[in-house]
Amino acid sequence: MLELSPDQLLSTTRAVRKRLDFTRDVPDDLIRECVTLALQAPAGSNVVTARFVVVRDEAKRRAIGEIYGAIYAGYKASPGYPGKNTGETERDRVQSRVASSADYLGEHMGEAPVLVLACNEGTDRASATAGMSNVLPATWSFMLAARARGLGTAWTSMHVVREREVADLLGIPYETVAQAVLTPLAYTKGTDFRPASRPAPDEVTHWDKW
Repeated sequence: MLELSPDQLLSTTRAVRKRLDFTRDVPDDLIRECVTLALQAPAGSNVVTARFVVVRDEAKRRAIGEIYGAIYAGYKASPGYPGKNTGETERDRVQSRVASSADYLGEHMGEAPVLVLACNEGTDRASATAGMSNVLPATWSFMLAARARGLGTAWTSMHVVREREVADLLGIPYETVAQAVLTPLAYTKGTDFRPASRPAPDEVTHWDKW
């Protein structure tokens, strides 16, 4: 366990891409610990519907990586891609670094030793999709638990464009289980992550009215 205060844990659990160590195995027991803590997250009506699909099989990981990479290539050509120059020197410098990191994961997702799919299970497709508020807090708790153990994650959901293909690949029942988040899971190269630059609280907080 890393020696992190609660505030340090919350402010330094970053999306890790280039600093994922693809050469080290991640023990099953560590993953179980992360899931155990994830399940302590809020769940509507105290009914746990979050499900985690842990993918270790190399062929399946690489197949998911290929799907993710193809989708990412389309995103890279879109207007929303963060690597496009805006003419604002400082912003472009920061966004270029973000884009480079995202590019790396787009090309190497399938090489992570573990991929984790956070899903929500319902009684049918509509309830599985509507209940996403159950799985999202659990997923963030999973990532915080991973960070505390020296593991890195990166929250992505781009793969849902081809969700049924991933479901078929992993045997996920598409009609009753909706995929929310795909993340690599690996030890990080170093553990010295810093808080990101964010707006001041008063820039985003509205008191009593908008």
